[in-house]
Amino acid sequence: MLESDEKMDGEVEDDFHLGYSGELEEYHNELEEGLQKPEDELMADCRCYRPGYPSHRFFIMYHGTTWANALKIQAGGFIPSLNGMLGPGVYLSRSFQKASKYPRNGRQQKLAVLKVNVRVGKVKRIDYQGHPLQTTWHQHGYDTAWVPPNCGMVASGLEEDCVYDPNRIQVLQIIPQ
Repeated sequence: MLESDEKMDGEVEDDFHLGYSGELEEYHNELEEGLQKPEDELMADCRCYRPGYPSHRFFIMYHGTTWANALKIQAGGFIPSLNGMLGPGVYLSRSFQKASKYPRNGRQQKLAVLKVNVRVGKVKRIDYQGHPLQTTWHQHGYDTAWVPPNCGMVASGLEEDCVYDPNRIQVLQIIPQ
């Protein structure tokens, strides 16, 4: 899980440089990166950190759910949604505020937010409704679709991510709500 990506000749470039990493918490879990422990976290502008290596892009994200589902996810991993605004995948946000508003149904149950480490890989920016790759980005070689904040796609104005492969996601913590 969370293994390296190999860049191949003719591979599509991603939209990572289009503001994806600005002022976000980057999570490093590779000892060769000079960190003492895998759980060390630091703030980084990933545009300056190995920008040509998508396999080295790890970010802290959040996923809101019920407590019971959080325990299931921690034990067995995420099950991707079959559809949604960005098509199939696991929906996450780098905004704890946004994740804490989910799930929308089942709020009478005990709730939790999962703090996760995500190897984002190649990122596709989807910044308007009807984008030609809005639900097909993975078929074009991307690992993560990203809706930037305040682009009109999400009513809250907060960013959203969809990660196609749940093996790119590692649960770090369950935060009770």
